Amino acid sequence: MEDIKKIEAYAKLNNHRGSARKARLVLDMIRGKSVNEAQKILVFSTKRVSQDLVKLLNSAVANVTQQNGKIEIDNMIVNQAYADEGRTMKRFRPRAQGRATVIRKRSCHITIGIAEKE
Repeated sequence: MEDIKKIEAYAKLNNHRGSARKARLVLDMIRGKSVNEAQKILVFSTKRVSQDLVKLLNSAVANVTQQNGKIEIDNMIVNQAYADEGRTMKRFRPRAQGRATVIRKRSCHITIGIAEKE
């Protein structure tokens, strides 16, 4: 196993309109992979959240180049990738016999951190 330095940079997406459970399915695929491999996985993924994760990963790469200047992207790996639950919007739908049921429209906060391999 390669030794990993501390996190070089991260990017965060707040209030993404989708559930954290669905985002975690895609994040589990890219955690621990190199940045180039993670980008390829996300581009060819059929999940809706993967389009936003490509932008978020590119933002993390831009953050690390902004902080440290020119850096080799081939030596970077996705060190952290997690999704936390955000606010839940509650909407109501009429049902039989005058009742109403709650529809939960979920959101999540997604964080991606990248680090340099030693």
